[in-house]
Amino acid sequence: MEEGRQLNTWEGYVNWRNRPAMRDRHGGMLAASFVLVVEILENLAFLANASNLVLYLSKFMHYSPSSSANIVTNFMGTAFLLALLGGFLSDAFFTSYRLYLTSAAIEFVGLLILTVQARIPSLKPPVCALASTEIPCEKADGQKETMLFIGLYLVALGVGGIKGSLPPHGAEQFDDTTPQGRKQRSSFFNYFVFCLSCGGLIAVTFVVWIEDNKGWKWGFGVATVAILTSIPVFLLGSPIYRTKIPAGSPITTMFKVLFAAVYNNCNSKNPSNAVIGMETTKGPSPDSTETSKEESDNQVKVPSQTLTEDLKFLNKAITAKPVSPMLQCTVKEVEEMKVVLRIIPVFMCTIMLNCCLAQLSTFSIQQAATMNTKIGSLKVPPASLPVFPIIFVMIIAPTYNHVIVPFARKVTKTEMGITHLQRIGTGLILSIVAMAIAAIAEIKRKKVAVESGLLDSAEPLPITFLWIAIQYLFLGSADLFTLAGMMEFFFTEAPTSMRSLATSLSWASLSMGYYFSSVLISIVNNVTSIFRHTPWLAGSNLNHYYLQRFYWLMCVLSGLNFFHYLFWANRYKYRT
Repeated sequence: MEEGRQLNTWEGYVNWRNRPAMRDRHGGMLAASFVLVVEILENLAFLANASNLVLYLSKFMHYSPSSSANIVTNFMGTAFLLALLGGFLSDAFFTSYRLYLTSAAIEFVGLLILTVQARIPSLKPPVCALASTEIPCEKADGQKETMLFIGLYLVALGVGGIKGSLPPHGAEQFDDTTPQGRKQRSSFFNYFVFCLSCGGLIAVTFVVWIEDNKGWKWGFGVATVAILTSIPVFLLGSPIYRTKIPAGSPITTMFKVLFAAVYNNCNSKNPSNAVIGMETTKGPSPDSTETSKEESDNQVKVPSQTLTEDLKFLNKAITAKPVSPMLQCTVKEVEEMKVVLRIIPVFMCTIMLNCCLAQLSTFSIQQAATMNTKIGSLKVPPASLPVFPIIFVMIIAPTYNHVIVPFARKVTKTEMGITHLQRIGTGLILSIVAMAIAAIAEIKRKKVAVESGLLDSAEPLPITFLWIAIQYLFLGSADLFTLAGMMEFFFTEAPTSMRSLATSLSWASLSMGYYFSSVLISIVNNVTSIFRHTPWLAGSNLNHYYLQRFYWLMCVLSGLNFFHYLFWANRYKYRT
């Protein structure tokens, strides 16, 4: 009876009451569907402000366009970088279930602070005419600036915890020991991006319209209600969730393997440091002890745990007599360290793509704000520009999952059909095309500004903002291919003990992209100011920026990054 109960449990998983998770009660697509609904609400709350924040900072907090852009990229970069902390805590100490609830509460407090500030005039700088040159606008400073940044970075902390816990919590609901479970998990990541886009669609249409027409206090208020609502929705799935038991810090194990390998390589002449890893596959000798027999029995259970030939310097982490018991490493730990080192170059190659995506939240919105944003009689807010790639993603995500992938599986006769690395590579190519289109669109916009004599005017230029929408379309498609591909790649390839942390690398890549965007803008301005009186990207008037040159630079850097990616992708060997 007890044996049958053990066979019916998910090993290494518990339910929300910290009891063993049962195979017939916990996990599956129904449990993951609650995560997908929560992602709609969570991303609505985050993107409702992030997509339009650059205009709030420039119009109401009176920061310059470049300062506003840097504040937004730093805020979003920090939010996504903190996903690494969320993933680490989820793997090591807390369950993803508890971490989500805590992070959502923190984000709620941050949004509440921003809502209060937007509602009370005395907590903001005085209203002024931005086009006026006689009376300079007073920038937010002192307590007003402090309140703004406390609210923003509490939101960033909450978002980081959510991004680090929610996707792996959903992916853990599937049985990765069966083809059906793995296919369902792949579908989950596609629909996770779909739901992320659903939340984004509501954010950049309904909420942005509210912010522009009813006031930012209502915009922040909607976001606050959305994140608060996500908590009871998430709790509704509690009876059927299965949650991975935290296995301690994976980072400690990684450093142990690295230190042992370095130490033993430096002392390799010492015969006591001989590598013994490959001996684990051999049978027992005639005079084996009872202990050796037990070890052999254990090895039969995990026959795949043998040392591989790649990254051979790590093999010396396993020695007959380690210098300290704390440096005693197993074959499993060494091989998991190799997996981590192999996925890091792929992660690094995605940062440039996300640097391109950062422009959608900054300069692209500011460009659209200078153009004619009417479609017929409908006036579209500049921050609603992402609606084009979002709708495209919502169309192509189900198409990809139900048409393209099944067709690819039949053609290639493989379980994946299209590999994770092929998806990421497709996204990188699309980002190169997007940057070239962005440069051409900016050349066209500047030409119209010069010809119409509106270089120094705040009036909308006689050119439709749909020119900017084209680059959004390509970058949105790139995001679909790359983000879903990255999340599934990192989750699938990473060791079980650090799946949340590895999945968080997808968000960390976004973070690095936003930070790199800020650094690149500063470098470009510093370098160009040496050769010119004014830098490419400085001042309060976007029409005097040399944005087209910056976009061409991004296009070239993206092209070089793609060849760098090909180098690593062609050499990568999948773990499974």
